[in-house]
Amino acid sequence: MPIPEFVQVLRAKIGRAPLPLSGVIAVVFDYRDRVLLVRRSDTGDWALVTGCLEPGEQPAVGVIREVMEETGIEVAVDRLLSVEALDLSVGPNGDQVYWLTLGFRGRAIGGEARVNDDESVQVGWFEPDKVPALEPHQARCLARALGNRAEPWFVPR
Repeated sequence: MPIPEFVQVLRAKIGRAPLPLSGVIAVVFDYRDRVLLVRRSDTGDWALVTGCLEPGEQPAVGVIREVMEETGIEVAVDRLLSVEALDLSVGPNGDQVYWLTLGFRGRAIGGEARVNDDESVQVGWFEPDKVPALEPHQARCLARALGNRAEPWFVPR
C-alpha cells in the first residue's frame, strides 16, 4: 500500500514506533444492493474499501476520494456507521499503527468498478449473503449498513 507523504515525514522522525492515524471504511451499494469489495494486493484478501485520511480532510470526503482512487466508482455518502479504535497493527514493513476508523455507508452514483490503483488486484460487486469473510471491524460495518438502525455503532466502554 502506498504510504501517504505526511506519514512518510512522520516516520522519518519516529521510525516504526506506534503512530495514531485516522482511517475510513466504505460500505458501498450499487442499484442492485450489491456490496463493493476489493481484493487487496498486500494480503490477497477481499475487503471493503479503506484508506487513511489526509490531515484536515473531512471523513466523508475521504471516503469519496478513497472509493474513487481504488475502484473508479463515484459514491454519495449517506450515513456514518461506526467509530472504532482498533488494536495495534503492524504493517509488512514493521510500521506500527493505532487506527481510529470511521465506517460510512454510501451508494454508487457513477463510474465502472475496476482496479484503479496498485492497492488492489480485483474489484467486484457481491450479493450481501455472498460476501467473503471480512476482518471483524469490517464485518461490523457491513452488518450496520445492512441493518435498520440509523445510529452509529461504537464501543461504550
